[in-house]
Amino acid sequence: MTFTYRQLIGGQWQDASNSGTWDVLNPATEELVRTVPFGDGVDCRLAIDAAAAAFPAWSRSTAYERAGALKRASELMREHNEVLAQTTVLESGKPLLQARGEWKVAADLFEWFAEEAKRAYGRWVPARDAARRQLVIKQPVGVVGIITAWNFPAYNVARAGAAALAAGCTIVVRPSEYTPLTAMEMASILREAGLAGGTVNLINGEPESMGQEMLRHPACAKIHFTGSQRVGRILMDGASKTITRLSLELGGNAPVLIFPDADLERVAAGAVTAKFRNAGQVCISPQRFYVHASRAEMFSELIAGHVAKLRVGEGLNAETNVGPLINARQRDRVEALVAGARDSGATVLTGGKRPSGRPRGYFFEPTVLTNPGADSPLFEHEIFGPVLPIASFDDAEQAIAQANSTSYGLAAYVWTKDLRAAIQTAERLEFGMIGVNDWAPQSTEVPFTGWKQSGIGRESGAEGLDEYLETKTIALGGFE
Repeated sequence: MTFTYRQLIGGQWQDASNSGTWDVLNPATEELVRTVPFGDGVDCRLAIDAAAAAFPAWSRSTAYERAGALKRASELMREHNEVLAQTTVLESGKPLLQARGEWKVAADLFEWFAEEAKRAYGRWVPARDAARRQLVIKQPVGVVGIITAWNFPAYNVARAGAAALAAGCTIVVRPSEYTPLTAMEMASILREAGLAGGTVNLINGEPESMGQEMLRHPACAKIHFTGSQRVGRILMDGASKTITRLSLELGGNAPVLIFPDADLERVAAGAVTAKFRNAGQVCISPQRFYVHASRAEMFSELIAGHVAKLRVGEGLNAETNVGPLINARQRDRVEALVAGARDSGATVLTGGKRPSGRPRGYFFEPTVLTNPGADSPLFEHEIFGPVLPIASFDDAEQAIAQANSTSYGLAAYVWTKDLRAAIQTAERLEFGMIGVNDWAPQSTEVPFTGWKQSGIGRESGAEGLDEYLETKTIALGGFE
């Protein structure tokens, strides 16, 4: 099929209203991938207007009609997986194998919500009055603005977009300016799958003016945002003035508790795969490793050995395990965190610098540090890079307290063979998703959910559909 790399507003592919453009760069080479439109709040307003005009027809279509279109979109994503994945690699830098997997999950999300569309059940409720009938139904919230991050440019759009469309909402997608091509290809697929003009709109441009337009436009009923806590707070401030509904996914700072009975070789091998996926630019990435003091040295040696074998390079190279960071700012930020930890007494076991022989691209070596200190910025902040810090603990109470000492509450991990310890620890961890002897607690079928300052709302699972539905009570009288 043919992909179009422009804005999609009201069923028409078009340039920015201000004639602005943006150069999408390959983070592995810093070379130009493609130049795309780069608009502002005017484009966002036009897109919301188009979505509002399309809403009556889409919302009144049957769940089975919506499901058919979304199912077709999932089939097209699987059919064109290789081409789609290569585009994602070029603009995000992640290894090709990971990009293929991301698009497979995106297809799964569209298929899942195609089925969930048929399950937006209501209910009859027995009334106290024999002459009365009570009915509770679910209806779509309206136009949804979707603002997504660059780390998973297909998954982030699919996670919110598939659920909103399945519920009967129309959408306006504003992807990250660093990775707009993936979203544009997804929009092309949705058009090909039969979604009428205005049902899906895609804009690319100034983050602030577009976000503010979503907040103030009366037809935009809800905003879904994936990104930083800083921007999440700005959206919450703005939403307080307009009472706009929000879903916020604001990152994580995932602790890993490794108890003395854990299989260290198994844990270390899996930890490296989980941690360095997408160069550590994953919101549920295991970040703060707390290992029982009796096993910490052995675990550190195992981890360092595995990490030293990782290959850094361009994502289209089949031998690459770790690609670049998304831009120079992210690379420099990670570099500063590592330098600060080293200056504070942490020991770098492997990595810790930009790789030699790569003068271009935003690469940073996969890094392992030990003894960073409980108040280290590596533990206080979301690293979002290829850095794995290791600390030790003496007892479970200490480990749980250290794990919970963060404003984030997205994912956490526990490794132990003791079922009682696993359950008790999981229950006490203040996080929305807990992986017990499992590095992937999230999936299409269960809710992706964060506590504390990691966000508001639920994604995926049955809960993901409900985020885009309003609940209505209908009372019927006169049945004497």
